[in-house]
Amino acid sequence: MRSFLRIRDFSRAEAGEIFRLAREFKTKRGEFCRDLLRGRTFALIFSKSSTRTRVSFEVGIRELGGHALFLNAADVQLGRGEPIIDTARVLAKMVHGTVIRTFAQSDVDDFARASGLVTINALTDEEHPCQILTDIFTYEEKYGSIKGRKVVFVGDADCNVARSFVHAAELFDFQLVCAAPEGYQSQVSNSHTVLTHDVAAAARDADLLYTDVWISMGKESEAQARLQAFRGYQINRELLSTAGPKCMVLHCLPAYRGKEITEDILEARAGDIFEQAGNRLPVQQAIIAFLMGTTTAP
Repeated sequence: MRSFLRIRDFSRAEAGEIFRLAREFKTKRGEFCRDLLRGRTFALIFSKSSTRTRVSFEVGIRELGGHALFLNAADVQLGRGEPIIDTARVLAKMVHGTVIRTFAQSDVDDFARASGLVTINALTDEEHPCQILTDIFTYEEKYGSIKGRKVVFVGDADCNVARSFVHAAELFDFQLVCAAPEGYQSQVSNSHTVLTHDVAAAARDADLLYTDVWISMGKESEAQARLQAFRGYQINRELLSTAGPKCMVLHCLPAYRGKEITEDILEARAGDIFEQAGNRLPVQQAIIAFLMGTTTAP
């Protein structure tokens, strides 16, 4: 069985097929009964808390006719106690697929390899591939192909979202500019990526401005240092005024108004930002359908 553990696990053509499926799932939602996952159970193993990821996967799996079994950190502790490979081999006897949201990327890799199940990375400290596919789907749904566009990530460019964007820039052939303070720049790069500390220059003529929280889960002890470091790395009216005339603003949420994005910009661009959040549902349904070998929405 094939899994989706990193943004690079799909080719550009395969991502295009997933987007086609996602559009079909989205436009035809509620019009017919889907039975793609009838009789199948997916385990959702979450060592990190979640709102959008959990709800979108649970609803998505159920709408495809399957059953979602949610297991939190108290139920299954990846990497603690029982070895991950043993947990994987046990669950492989009982469920048909897994969605994992945890800390170490190696945990997801080891689980997928040992279980042989369809395994989807719902977030690790290294990558957030489902989020990035959704972000690109959201942009292309409104403005067409992201190829050749200028995407600017503002804030903590060494987070999982930014790292996945670096790889996505190469896959989808767009220019990514990561604007971050010293010490918080992306540790991965490629020919499609520019790293800078100059947020004003980065935003100039941008087609997409993107940000994420300054203090990610697991970084709470660094809160004061981060609040100080990221001053000035905010999406606000002044920064947006230098961007392209049709620049989209996205945020993977939750958003902390007055920190990484101002209240007025978030509310002015709420239509796109919350459409982005809602798109997690059809895109993740499409990912599951594709991994299960379905190329037409049921």
